[in-house]
This record gives sequence, C-alpha cells and structure tokens, in this order.
Amino acid sequence: MSVQTKAAVTVAEMSRMLGMSRARFYQLLGSTFPEPSRDERGRPFYNESQQELCLEVRRRNCGVDGKPILFYAPRTSFTPSPTRSKPKPKVSEDYSAIIEGVSALGMSVTSTHVEEEIRKLFPDGISGLDEGAVIREVFLSINRQESK
Repeated sequence: MSVQTKAAVTVAEMSRMLGMSRARFYQLLGSTFPEPSRDERGRPFYNESQQELCLEVRRRNCGVDGKPILFYAPRTSFTPSPTRSKPKPKVSEDYSAIIEGVSALGMSVTSTHVEEEIRKLFPDGISGLDEGAVIREVFLSINRQESK
C-alpha cells in the first residue's frame, strides 16, 4: 500500500489512508494504533511519523502494543451502475389504416393521439380484432373527449 503522507492529517483522513472505517479505527486507537497528537484547541491529528507508524501497523499486522491483528482486505471502490431509464413505449404496430379510417369519418388525428387511445381502449393490443370495430371505438372515444 503506497500512500503519500502529509505534514498532518485528521483522524478521518488517517482511517481513509488505512482503508478502514473511522468507527473501526477509533475502536483500535490506543491498542493497535497510536493515540493521535492534539493541537492547541484539542483537535486530534497525526503528524508524519505517526502516519508512517500507522501504515506500518497495517502493513505488518502487528499493533503498537505488540499483539497481532488481522485486517480485512481493503475495500475496492464501488461505482454504482448507471440507473436505467424507463424504456420508451415502442411503436410496434403501424396504425396508418386506423388513422386513415378515423380521418375518413371527418376527424383530423395524429398518430400519437390514435396510439394513446388504442393503448387506453385495448390494453392487450388490437391483433385479432376487427379493424372496423377498432376504428369505431377510437373515433367514439376521441369524439367524446372533444365534446366535453
């Protein structure tokens, strides 16, 4: 583990350098790892020699108290997989015949409008249904919406 030491680091940064959680690092303070130095305000920090000592403890698996300690392997960085966007509704069927039929009845419609109505009226799809019945239902549904 080749980690670059600094003039001084916080306890949290020292635990990150060692590849362990801050909570676990605090559990091992005083026995496995040396106590941190304190600045004039009482904040804990590790100077460069203490950092090297902590890194040596981790490398050798032997605490400053002389007792052996076993560490789990350092965690590999976890990068979450990008969230998948919802699949766009596919335009699987060609509704041109239905659009022409509804237009022939005197109503101007768009393909998306007809598609929405078909999805709403026939959730299981229109395969196997009479085209005339589908045109009639779509026409009546759109006509009801426009008359409201």
